[in-house]
Amino acid sequence: MSVELSVNLNAVAMLRNRRDLPWPSVTGLGRIALQAGAHGLTVHPRPDERHIRFSDLPAIRALIDEEFPEAEFNMEGYPSLDFLALVSAARPEQVTLVPDDPSQPTSDHGWDFERQGGFLRPIVERLRGEGARVSLFADPDAAQMQAASATGCSRVVLRCVAGCSTT
Repeated sequence: MSVELSVNLNAVAMLRNRRDLPWPSVTGLGRIALQAGAHGLTVHPRPDERHIRFSDLPAIRALIDEEFPEAEFNMEGYPSLDFLALVSAARPEQVTLVPDDPSQPTSDHGWDFERQGGFLRPIVERLRGEGARVSLFADPDAAQMQAASATGCSRVVLRCVAGCSTT
């Protein structure tokens, strides 16, 4: 199994947004990460734009297409109609669907595939039809993995639990 790093640009965007200045530059730091060997860039465009702004998405797409065509763009989010429209416009190579409420400060639980599989299946099918690989945010629960595979997703991202650090 190979491991590939996708650098999450949300914290960079939050700092830029807090300062209300054009720096740090999301695309500038994305370029540095890709030049240093990162496999891709990840963003989580929330409805309130507290992380990545919707206006950042075309610039990140262009950075990858024009300078790093072998890199991947990963967009994370709750599959609302608005999020799915952003995905269709940005054409990421991977879409990671998370079950969080848009007002949550961060993703703190995985999908309940047994209960929400019927909701996820047509969304996964739609995204795959648009050419994206689909990943689903999951709790590290072996019982859920079989149900996850029934959604048609390509992979799962396991949520960090007690004793795990994401910083």
